[in-house]
Amino acid sequence: NGPRGPEPLAPWNVLCYYAEEISLRVPLQVVTTPISNWSEKILEKLHIPNIMAQDVPNLPPDYYTCQFHTNKLERFLGHENKDTFFKTTQRHQILYEILARTPYGSLKRGEVGIGRLVSEHVLTAAFPLHEINKYSNRCVAVTSFLSLSLMSVGFYTGWLLPAAVVGFIIFLFGIWLMVTDVAAEELCSSGNAFVMCPLCNICSYWNLSSICYTYKAGLLFDNGGTVFFSIFMSLWAVTFLEYWKRTSSILSHRWDCSEFEEIEERPRPEFTALAPMTVRNPVTGAEEPYFPETQRLSRTITGNMVIILMIAIVLIFLIAIILYRTILSIIIYRSQNRAFSPLYLFKQQQSILHFLLLEMHRTQTKYENAFILKVFIFQFVNFYSSPVYIAFFKGRFVGYPGNYNTLLGIRNEDCGASGCLIELAQELLVIMVGKQVISNIQEFVLPKLKPAPSQELIDEPDGQPDLSPWEANYQLLVCEGLFDEYLEMVLQFGFITIFVAACPLAPFFALINNWVEVRLDAQKFVCEYRRPVVERAQDIGIWLTILKFISYLAVISNAFLISFTSDFLPRLYYRYTTGSMRGYINFTLSVAPANFTQSYMTCRYRGLRDDKGQPTQDYYHLLAIRLSFVIIFEHVVLLIGRIIDWMVPDIPEEVEIKIKREHYMAKEALAENQVRQNIL
Repeated sequence: NGPRGPEPLAPWNVLCYYAEEISLRVPLQVVTTPISNWSEKILEKLHIPNIMAQDVPNLPPDYYTCQFHTNKLERFLGHENKDTFFKTTQRHQILYEILARTPYGSLKRGEVGIGRLVSEHVLTAAFPLHEINKYSNRCVAVTSFLSLSLMSVGFYTGWLLPAAVVGFIIFLFGIWLMVTDVAAEELCSSGNAFVMCPLCNICSYWNLSSICYTYKAGLLFDNGGTVFFSIFMSLWAVTFLEYWKRTSSILSHRWDCSEFEEIEERPRPEFTALAPMTVRNPVTGAEEPYFPETQRLSRTITGNMVIILMIAIVLIFLIAIILYRTILSIIIYRSQNRAFSPLYLFKQQQSILHFLLLEMHRTQTKYENAFILKVFIFQFVNFYSSPVYIAFFKGRFVGYPGNYNTLLGIRNEDCGASGCLIELAQELLVIMVGKQVISNIQEFVLPKLKPAPSQELIDEPDGQPDLSPWEANYQLLVCEGLFDEYLEMVLQFGFITIFVAACPLAPFFALINNWVEVRLDAQKFVCEYRRPVVERAQDIGIWLTILKFISYLAVISNAFLISFTSDFLPRLYYRYTTGSMRGYINFTLSVAPANFTQSYMTCRYRGLRDDKGQPTQDYYHLLAIRLSFVIIFEHVVLLIGRIIDWMVPDIPEEVEIKIKREHYMAKEALAENQVRQNIL
């Protein structure tokens, strides 16, 4: 314990040596210039509350800093008091560096570091302690934070608010269309006018008017407003990422991480201890441990093969689910009970089945961006495979009556009677909302169910033992890092952007989930978890690249959704060619070929084909319109996105000035034969 409570105590000379060794930054002077932007100033002048502001209570002062050098100690702020010069988190870093790189056995067998000792159960645990003067009050503070009166949210959740508001307005517009849409009224009042062909080989004929309610429900998600919302969300994603880069630069400078990756970052202690050779760093000129590429190649290939195998398993499950849906639909239609809608129940069942069947555990890591990418690729295929299938493949290769295509002898799956878009919306809600609800329940309930580990080692006869700080901290759960939190938010970002044309309410549900989860996470990290060893990072790493990839993919996905899955372009084409929407339902239906129909009965099916099953002229006109829309949509949205990228600088001007000022002050403070001056 140190003089301020349960903090690491090490000799002063050891602290100084390793502080210089791991390039810790220490303060030179307090920053007195606040960072502001033009939007905050405008809102303040208009007396409008800034809902995007992140108010942090008891914010510590900001400092100009530079790398620590023992021979320049007197030039750093607070050097007079050796007990408080290094912060508690910096002491943690130094001691962890020592413990993690110290060998305890054979280097060839990798017997290095305290982490290996814990994994081999030589030690039960190794962790820093919560500070005594804050430990007793931290749960009280988080209880205040969890108050419903506080609207504190993170940067991403704050940006979800405008997206959720616009999406909810689009949803209300869909409700209005349910009442006023001409085509919907035409379908509902058609009676027996449109006899549809069977949906499977043993199914019976059915009337189109029987899907009146589901057709109207589809208008909630398939209307002209979703086109606007798709464009809005594509530009929202680009703007969000640009402003996140600005916020990231502000935070990285405040937390002394602006040059961490380029200059200050050192190899991991375990890597240092096991590396077979060293090479000179071209930037710093220092000798650093190094693993030859040939030795790393085998590990890389092995890791990639494992991910490929897991993705193959996921795709096999997806194909199995498709066959399951097709076979079960035949069984359902054998039933003569029409009092309820078994098909709708079946669709709900298959969505839940896909959600449960593909929920798998993954390995944890905090160090390798390559591993993060592999895990994301697996989870991307895991969660998005079924929505992608419904959006872009289901119902595309069915054929037509009398000439249906088959897979393994089974007729290819067609979209439901009300179309694929409403099925896609249902799939998104089941997977996205279901995953979020279950995740939040797990985060809240599971910590309560896990036994306190200290009870296995501490035997106190007294019913209320007086535990020491390290015993009390040992009772808490192990903090496994932020990997799961990042992955959850990135997957959510994909759901609300890639498929937003099918579900305008996705940002709204994401906002509600995050507003709840940020409070559950606060409770979890502050009250339930042990204190982790602090780690520095310049930014969110490869996660930003993944978010950019998703934002570009969202533009392409929404363009094809609107063009080929939605009814927006067929409606627009019909209105343009006829002047009204009267007769639109009849326009979208074709008459089955004569060799398919039984006796005198004729039936209809969705498609633009003639009585011989060949595509009509309208089909080719509409196909040209669809492809043109995809090209125009992509180019316009991406062009506007590039303009936004160009207009919004990644680093605010105030931060650039502070960085230059800091470099100047560091140069002055560390210069030889320089008399310390009062810079300001």
